[in-house]
Amino acid sequence: MTTETPGLREAETVRLVDCLAGELARAGVTHMFGVGGANIEDLYDAVHRCGGVHGVVAKHEFSAVTMADGYARTTGRLGVVAATSGGGAMNLVPGLAEAYASRVPVLALVGQPPTGQEGRGAFQDSSGKAGSFDAREVFAPVSRFCARVDEPDLLAELLPRAVAAAQADPRGPAVLLLPKDVQQARIQVPARDTAPTPGAPATAPVARLGTAAVRAVSNTLRGAGRVLVIAGEDVAAADARGDLAELARRLGAWVAVTPDAKDVFDNRDPRFAGVAGVMGHANVEDCLRRADLCLLVGTRLPLLARGGLDRALAGTEVVSLGPEPPFVSGTALGGNLRDALRAVTARLPSPPRPCPPHAGPLPTPMPGPLLQNRERTVPHARAVAAVEAALPQDAHVFVDAGNAGASAIHLLPAPRHGRFVVAVGMGGMGYTFGAGIGAALATGRRTYVLAGDGAFFMHGMEVHTAVEYDAPVTFVIFNNNAHAMCAMREEFLQGGVRSDDLFARTDLAAGVAAAFPTLEATGAGDAAQLRTALLRGNARGGPAFVAVDCDPREIPPFLPFQSFTEATNSKESSDERGVVHVG
Repeated sequence: MTTETPGLREAETVRLVDCLAGELARAGVTHMFGVGGANIEDLYDAVHRCGGVHGVVAKHEFSAVTMADGYARTTGRLGVVAATSGGGAMNLVPGLAEAYASRVPVLALVGQPPTGQEGRGAFQDSSGKAGSFDAREVFAPVSRFCARVDEPDLLAELLPRAVAAAQADPRGPAVLLLPKDVQQARIQVPARDTAPTPGAPATAPVARLGTAAVRAVSNTLRGAGRVLVIAGEDVAAADARGDLAELARRLGAWVAVTPDAKDVFDNRDPRFAGVAGVMGHANVEDCLRRADLCLLVGTRLPLLARGGLDRALAGTEVVSLGPEPPFVSGTALGGNLRDALRAVTARLPSPPRPCPPHAGPLPTPMPGPLLQNRERTVPHARAVAAVEAALPQDAHVFVDAGNAGASAIHLLPAPRHGRFVVAVGMGGMGYTFGAGIGAALATGRRTYVLAGDGAFFMHGMEVHTAVEYDAPVTFVIFNNNAHAMCAMREEFLQGGVRSDDLFARTDLAAGVAAAFPTLEATGAGDAAQLRTALLRGNARGGPAFVAVDCDPREIPPFLPFQSFTEATNSKESSDERGVVHVG
């Protein structure tokens, strides 16, 4: 982080956007993602002139938010997105909703028409005047802080408040609405000894750990025989992986992870029990039934993470560490997660306990496709194994929604030194294309995007952004020519598959290769070709694209589908089999 605003001196009079760009650079922000437009162009100009922040132009504002999201998740820093008014601003909403639900710190800078035109028929007016809708009312539900900078002098107050709100628990987006004339207004560069620094620690009060509560939780853990830890994404956000590993070592605990947190504990460690919930491993439920206590660390245990475990949880004592209370009953120790882990661990015996034997994260046997596909396809398990064989251990992995995503979560071990990100807050298809690019540009490390063709058709043209910025991203597209998860639900729940969600065959690799001649684009006919193409992409400095054909009728390791097939085969009703419903 620099010690002074690049190119600006105290007491100098500059445009508000120049000051804003300088403050972002001082805060350690290295990239601003977005899409330009008339009412945000001055900020892009300021970022270009500033030189301390790289402006990245995406193809769509949703993907621009996910770029900022991926940037934040892999760096631990504030992600920044900028967009113009009107449709551009509205396109931010689903991306901000994901960041809100997944507790990702993102700052959205949103252009607005000039204040003098508000309520007078301004193009893209969202001031709330004269029958227009109010942008603040749109963004408020998906942000921790939302304000209009109606006067230039308000920036010095509102910017630090917005950043603090985004970074305080619970983390999430903050939104500043910036009218064009306010952006262009000249203000005095704030003195460094009085102006708050946006990247400074959050000013919101942090809950202190009560000594009595820490003692009670520690005593409970000391007295428990067998412990199952279920760890969540907040472990990564709090940079507490080492603290989690030490706690598990002291307790001799099994460690399971939520679907969005495969990277918070070494997947090859003998203590690793697997993934919890609807895309998880049967061993987790077995360990939970054998455990005297279940310790939740950095997770509220939402439905995707506890599906199939409710009955076992009801018969097990539950303790939770984390800033927010869990969705299940138990004893909760709030406050900063890393502080809580260290405080509790310090009260445990130093000699580690032995970890009881367990089966480990064995893949769930799944039935074959509902109908045999005549086309040559690669089973998901073999495709994921090819990815595992090629994946660098310092790479980042971003997994999209759908059947292919469920297979990757279930089968692919997280890289030892990279993130394994699944956006389950809103579960929006196409999230990974922008997020993977944001992560790759932020860290310079090879990043894998694993997505289906449905996600590709939504936001896959961000491949163009990767090509333009030479981002080291490998896009792996599992092409089953369908919205296969929807087709599965139709088969199991509605009496048959409709043609709506089954598509005519598309050669994605050939299309992408034709559109982007400089891009390494490959159609893999089998697992060996897939692995070879991935290794070739690893050796390149920029992006790579590989498509592999899969069967839309292949049933993924997704507990609701597994329970449906079991119910069908045994001729018992869903209620009798305890089918898990998601969606």
